[in-house]
Amino acid sequence: MHAMHYEITLPADYDMSIIHRRVATKGSALDAWPGLACKAYLVRERGVDDSPVNQYSPFYLWRTVEGMNAFLWGPGFAGLSRDFGRPVVQQWTGLGFEVGDLGVTPTMATKETWSVGRDADVAEVVEQALGELKPVEGVHSTALVVDTRAWEFVRFTLWAEEPTPDVAGIRYRVHHLSRPELADLPTGRLW
Repeated sequence: MHAMHYEITLPADYDMSIIHRRVATKGSALDAWPGLACKAYLVRERGVDDSPVNQYSPFYLWRTVEGMNAFLWGPGFAGLSRDFGRPVVQQWTGLGFEVGDLGVTPTMATKETWSVGRDADVAEVVEQALGELKPVEGVHSTALVVDTRAWEFVRFTLWAEEPTPDVAGIRYRVHHLSRPELADLPTGRLW
């Protein structure tokens, strides 16, 4: 599993109905994309869910690198780059994946990020994070991923209902979820 995320931050007075229409009209384009486990079409709106910004912020879980590359070098990402400028694309390697209720449609997502200090035992940090990666009430699915260049960990969770206020991370509204191969992702530790 590979994870990918980019953030398109928009002006404070941007008409977010433009993004809502874009997702409504183009979101289904990846509903059958080979190699894609899921793409969450995420939106943050200034003043909603404590967001300080307007942002279109898709998050992807890829089952295959071939599927990811076909998207990045194809017309879909080229069109997004043409419309908004080419964003920085963050990528992480999968460590673990768990499912809750895949039959529900997620409405919210959280992205919790943390770095590991130079002196930390990375294997111990991974074991602890994997131990915390378990289904909880209201969760659709959760992925744990790492960027080994910066030793940055991300826990990305799709929620079937609004998470409680004590849940850490940036909050997003899910406007569409493409999930062509989500059921094919192995669960648990990914090695």
